[in-house]
Amino acid sequence: QVQLVESGGGLVQAGGSLRLSCAASGSIGSINSMAWYRQAPGKQRELVAVIKSGGSTNYADSVKGRFTISRDNAKNTVYLQMNSLKFEDTAVYYCNAFRFLPPSHYWGQGTQVTVSA
Repeated sequence: QVQLVESGGGLVQAGGSLRLSCAASGSIGSINSMAWYRQAPGKQRELVAVIKSGGSTNYADSVKGRFTISRDNAKNTVYLQMNSLKFEDTAVYYCNAFRFLPPSHYWGQGTQVTVSA
């Protein structure tokens, strides 16, 4: 099992910045990738950014150039630095851990990000 705890959400004005953190514990040695997803009211959960075990990253087109995913292996923590925030970035942000074998997804409880226009 893997436990994920997010922090760092809040209310920010458009154009501002926030940094989300996701602390992982448990059987994290077998994790293949960590990611951030978000879900806005009335919309499906969508992938925001992913960092694989080798360090490669991918981003949704809507956040490229504004968001950066990173990790601190010593702290078992993944971060999402969000700059130039827009109203449409408002959502609950979820940390995700994925393991290939057996295929398993683990989720945090979510943290609310609200961007005021």
